[in-house]
Amino acid sequence: MSSHELSDPITMRLPADVLAGIEQIAGICDRKSSWVFVRALKSYLASEGRQIIELDQARKDIDAGLGHDLDDVIDEVDAIVKGAVT
Repeated sequence: MSSHELSDPITMRLPADVLAGIEQIAGICDRKSSWVFVRALKSYLASEGRQIIELDQARKDIDAGLGHDLDDVIDEVDAIVKGAVT
């Protein structure tokens, strides 16, 4: 038995082909459909979901004045490179 705290049950509608794929995978793995759902959602949250969260944080950082203007950064890098060459 899993030691993870579970939410209340949720209801959702899925495209029939997505549900069929989930049920097929569950059957092959001798697992319940919810096991496949959880694995798929965790995978999404670890990749695309994480990127969405990071982009949201970056926007908040920029709004808070924590960003740097790209032209200023390029000018600073150019100055460093020119100083290293001469």
